[in-house]
Amino acid sequence: MSGAADRLPRLLALVPYLLAHPGVRIAEVCAVFGVTERQLRADLDLLFVCGLPGHGPGDLIDVSYSGDRILLSNADELARPLRLNADEALALVVALRTLADVPGVQERDALDRVLAKLESAVAGAAPDGVPTDQVVVSMEVEADVLGTVRRALAEHRRLHLTYHVAARDETTERDVDPMRLLLVDGRFYLEAWCRRAEGVRLFRLDRIVGVALLDAPAQPPPDAQPRDVADGLFQPSPTDTLVSLEVAPAARWVADYYPCQDVTEIANGWLRVRLRTPEVGWVRRLALRLGAAGRVLEPPELAAEVRAEARRALAAYDAVESPQR
Repeated sequence: MSGAADRLPRLLALVPYLLAHPGVRIAEVCAVFGVTERQLRADLDLLFVCGLPGHGPGDLIDVSYSGDRILLSNADELARPLRLNADEALALVVALRTLADVPGVQERDALDRVLAKLESAVAGAAPDGVPTDQVVVSMEVEADVLGTVRRALAEHRRLHLTYHVAARDETTERDVDPMRLLLVDGRFYLEAWCRRAEGVRLFRLDRIVGVALLDAPAQPPPDAQPRDVADGLFQPSPTDTLVSLEVAPAARWVADYYPCQDVTEIANGWLRVRLRTPEVGWVRRLALRLGAAGRVLEPPELAAEVRAEARRALAAYDAVESPQR
């Protein structure tokens, strides 16, 4: 942990720890923070030039050594350990409860103890008390699907999936070689080598209609590399069509169900949704299914196709109903 993103939180925790343990041994500090002596000394050298504006001798943090012991002073402004506010603590409660619902999670007893302590601390620290007992985490993934996927990964076995492809609004059958399980934005994804597509694919677990564990071993080819998800799970091609939709409150689920480029709140609870797709046929079917709860704005030719198809459907309906009138 030597990167800047790891180092700053460590430095902020290191100061109150050293103030609370004057004369602590270097080896003990290294063990507590999980760093080498070289990294610890580099951290202390950095703290030595930190302090209040002015940068005079009385403004900077003072670090000194007595043999293998550390003495730190003149850092009263950082004497208190970092504390979570109520929102941050509740976010941790939700994350831990989500993890607790994952079948086969390791160290479940330790997880339950941490969750109980955190809930107690949150309720005691909030001015009016935070009703953590009212925080309910609902997992959309069927437990048997998640359990089967985890077993396939543990045993390195192939899976047969019946999978709904939202982009084409169709259900497909395929064999896959599991590579890893991802939890992103509250949703589980299986990353696997798809033998039908002959490539690495992501499968949202709540779109797996059926799953079967096969006897064949999972054998992704040597060149099958996990995708970099640092910038998000889905990286559409610049050549994909940019589609803009507006959806009513009753159709806000569209923004959750499909990978969107951006989502904007507009008047009366409506959303403006923009997404990229290599094939717009499913968008046309989606718009027709939404009816008055959705409308296509862009591209203009797609909006025109939706209106024309809606008129044809209404005309056919009128033709069937007319003889009965």
